[in-house]
Amino acid sequence: MRVLLALLYLIAGVLHLAVPRPFLSIMPDFVPMPAVVVALTGVAEIAGAVGLMIPRLRRAAGWSLAAYALCVWPANVQHAINDLTAGTGLPILYHAPRLALQPLIIAWALWAGGIIGRR
Repeated sequence: MRVLLALLYLIAGVLHLAVPRPFLSIMPDFVPMPAVVVALTGVAEIAGAVGLMIPRLRRAAGWSLAAYALCVWPANVQHAINDLTAGTGLPILYHAPRLALQPLIIAWALWAGGIIGRR
């Protein structure tokens, strides 16, 4: 499960850097320098993925990815609002599970980092 989470974050990080446009389109208006933020979040995802695979960095990576998932939640909410109010984007069947599962992603990062559930 740790490897799967690391792989998902690695893919997401690479996508943030290689194809930033979709991520820029869901960025809330209050975020300054959105292109820089998207690039930095991509780097953070890649660093977290790598950190999960290195035992001495695993705990820090788990905390960091959990905090990251919490911090990007507003962008996910903004994405849902944009899509659902315009009626031209992804449906509620995509957004509702995504938003509801965010706490599980946070818990998964904490578990993968050895912070919870491993005593």
